[in-house]
Amino acid sequence: MNFDYALVTKKSLEQAVDDVKEALKELKFGTLWELDVPSKLKEKGVDFKGKARILEVCNPHKAKAVLEKDMNVIYFLPCKVVVYEDQGEVRLGMVRPTVFMEMLESEGLQDFAREVEETIKTALHKAQ
Repeated sequence: MNFDYALVTKKSLEQAVDDVKEALKELKFGTLWELDVPSKLKEKGVDFKGKARILEVCNPHKAKAVLEKDMNVIYFLPCKVVVYEDQGEVRLGMVRPTVFMEMLESEGLQDFAREVEETIKTALHKAQ
């Protein structure tokens, strides 16, 4: 099983980021934070020519519910969604929550992770 799920889009990176955020919002996931990787690296004195954004996303009700089941899930929150250019293509992707939850042995976490994963996959497809 891959640790990630990714799609290729014909959109510009900027448009893809906007569309991912909008699709997530429609599915009740908010963007808590957005990191422009090249800008942050440049701020630290490192020149990176690539284009990449990391979105930290969350549904607060789902986060509360899963944290009440197992506080160790806090290590995996919020979910990461990425938009980046690689070999001339813009890619949309995420780290799959089901992969993370396999590390914990709490009852019901895989069901929760599958639900969140499917929701984020839906958002990625809508934004594609």
